[in-house]
Amino acid sequence: MLTIADVFEAISGRRPPEAEQPLTGAIHDSRNAEAGMLFVALKGEHADGHDYVAEAFAKGALLALVQRQPAGDLRVLDLRAGRQPAEFKAQYPLCLLVDDSLVALQRAAAFWRRKLKLRVIGVTGSVGKTTTKELAAEVLAQRYLTFKSSANYNNEIGLPLNVLSITENYERAVLEMGFYVPGEIALLADIALPVVGVITNIGTVHAERAGSQEAIYTGKAELVRALPKEGVAILNTDDPMVKRMAGETQARVFFYGLDPKADLWADEVEGLGLDGVRFRLHYAGETLYVRIPLIGRHSVHTALRAAAVGLEEGLSWGEILAGLRIGNPQLRLMAVPGKNGSLLLDDTYNASPESTVAALNLLEELDGRKVAVLGDMLELGPYEEQGHRLVGTLAAKVADVLITVGPRARIIAETAKAAGLDAKAITQFEDTDQALDYLKDSLVKGDVVLVKGSRAVQMDKIVPELEARQ
Repeated sequence: MLTIADVFEAISGRRPPEAEQPLTGAIHDSRNAEAGMLFVALKGEHADGHDYVAEAFAKGALLALVQRQPAGDLRVLDLRAGRQPAEFKAQYPLCLLVDDSLVALQRAAAFWRRKLKLRVIGVTGSVGKTTTKELAAEVLAQRYLTFKSSANYNNEIGLPLNVLSITENYERAVLEMGFYVPGEIALLADIALPVVGVITNIGTVHAERAGSQEAIYTGKAELVRALPKEGVAILNTDDPMVKRMAGETQARVFFYGLDPKADLWADEVEGLGLDGVRFRLHYAGETLYVRIPLIGRHSVHTALRAAAVGLEEGLSWGEILAGLRIGNPQLRLMAVPGKNGSLLLDDTYNASPESTVAALNLLEELDGRKVAVLGDMLELGPYEEQGHRLVGTLAAKVADVLITVGPRARIIAETAKAAGLDAKAITQFEDTDQALDYLKDSLVKGDVVLVKGSRAVQMDKIVPELEARQ
């Protein structure tokens, strides 16, 4: 288990023998502090963790990384560069004063990772990272004690916190890696040392920050570039940009997809609505018939990714199929009963053209009057109009009723009308409150209502108000 001595050595290069006190985990939110934890004080946009060190200690945290003197009468040991630290005394709780608490966190995580004897599977891509991480972990858990990233801890803060929570007992770890700026995934890979890298797809999400789809490609490719020669890059052959990454890695390449030329491929894909998806799977001359509880035809790619991880980690088909069939890691989209006998599909975690197309494809599989409630998709940069038009074209094909929310979503409405959807079936609103008032009076028995849009548009307010109460 991680100890205070490990953190001390990672930062200072010295290992006090009297500091072998175990740490039970690492957090950066004092509200989540528990006995024996490491608290990392970070300055954010809206709050400064240094103001909550005392609160974390009051809840039982033993150690804190700080980059300035926190308020209160707290023990502080100065480990900043160029200073001769005082003798370590095993008196807790204790603050370690460092030049940069985030850098110190990352150094501690990298140090601890190198002491662990486990194989790390890194997962990145524009859409489907979290579901892939969850399902791959279910598969690996059929044979190995497997750690997986918690929540959406996939950035320069979250991944190091996850790594510090891994104990020596774990044999495999599946870690999600997000991309916002160039060099971020390279940093995460340097900390986590993945030997398997899984790329889901390259879409337009975060293009506003990244600058272009090519920039997103370059950022995601940092994962496969970081893999060792003995590693493996698991790549989506159906995505041309992901397929291109085969030339970016020294690792062996394993292709998955719907193309019969892939190492692992599927055909006869049939969406079963809320009952999941079934398909025929092919690998090395073998054919298997598979049914899994994930929702939507697009979920076949998630299953292929998880199966590929299982194959590369030596699992049998029996173990892999058992993992694929366990539970339902469909974390984002939830189906709940709505008012007047309607069914609500809540997919309001976030939205990109790719994920909205997948959600509309699911809507198409279900019986009933299909109502698509679609909000603005943000952070698309130069792909904003193109992305909204793509969604509008499909919405015209799938939806019986289209309701849009926000100024950007007007492009969806206009495109759907131009693509043949009756203008009487299209209603546009500026905000979610207006859309909610309209929906409360218009839903009827048998309606299937998809609610999808970026969180900033507050689409998540709609489903709770329309949900049928027992």
